[in-house]
Amino acid sequence: MISIQDLHYRYGRHEVLRGVSLTLRPGTIHGLVGANGAGKTTLLSCLYGLLADYRGEVRESGGRSIRDCTGLLPYEPFFYPRLTGREYVTFCLQARRQPVRTIDAWNELLELPLDQYAETYSAGMKKKLALLPLLVQPFRYLILDEPFNGLDLGANLLLMEILRRLRRQGTGLLLTSHLLGSLTELCDDITVLADGQVLRHYGQQEFGALAADLLDTMHQRKLQQLQVLLPGE
Repeated sequence: MISIQDLHYRYGRHEVLRGVSLTLRPGTIHGLVGANGAGKTTLLSCLYGLLADYRGEVRESGGRSIRDCTGLLPYEPFFYPRLTGREYVTFCLQARRQPVRTIDAWNELLELPLDQYAETYSAGMKKKLALLPLLVQPFRYLILDEPFNGLDLGANLLLMEILRRLRRQGTGLLLTSHLLGSLTELCDDITVLADGQVLRHYGQQEFGALAADLLDTMHQRKLQQLQVLLPGE
């Protein structure tokens, strides 16, 4: 289990995270939602150790380093120029001292032109390429920042099924998405962030209220104006 307790982070004088706490359990999918600027990506960066000067506690219950047992999909994956897709995956595996596994079976699902330069890929292809080295490694946890962004309908549906099967195998997944329907269909729990704080944790039985709660939280003044423009019953 990964536990985040009372996490605070500042950029200069601006406090981006203000006492965030949440738990990621193996064999579960935990969603993280909030408006742009709510602190989601900063939280994931602190959790993975990309930002270290935070206050609070991030720990894995088995005492392992988070990076040793966790794979990260960043919001905007970076690809070195003049590397093919295959060379990129090999580089990722070698960087973690992992055996260079055959990836062709996985690529039958993802359908990437692995022998072309990664910089020539479309946005959706780049997202799938960044996922590929995570899928071939035996991570206990995966942190996925907007994994559905840029994917077409078919790839979205396939990724959702992959995540379900990883959960059944015991992987713990923490993911952000602006596609609320994808989260409510996949997740066991969802945490809402607003202004760097946890607004509320939702269990599956509470997902029906999530969209209305978010609309009211994010757009209360605009809803009042909408009532003037388009009066309800």
